[in-house]
Amino acid sequence: MTKVTSKGQITIPLAIRDMLGLKSGDKVLFEESKGKVYIANASQITLSNIQTQMRGEAEKEGFQTEDDVVAYIKELRKTR
Repeated sequence: MTKVTSKGQITIPLAIRDMLGLKSGDKVLFEESKGKVYIANASQITLSNIQTQMRGEAEKEGFQTEDDVVAYIKELRKTR
């Protein structure tokens, strides 16, 4: 339990910050569903969304292994 300040601020308890992987300066996402409010680490949500959207894209470009990606990046760096 925590108290809301006159400016609408709250302190997120340490156990919850640890569970969400929150550090100073991180952004949090508040989401309401059926009268309840959920809090999440915004960076983790964003990363998860990007991973979902990118699923299968490497294979479409012909990358079969992580070594293929590393080799491609090395080639790109040579040309720059």
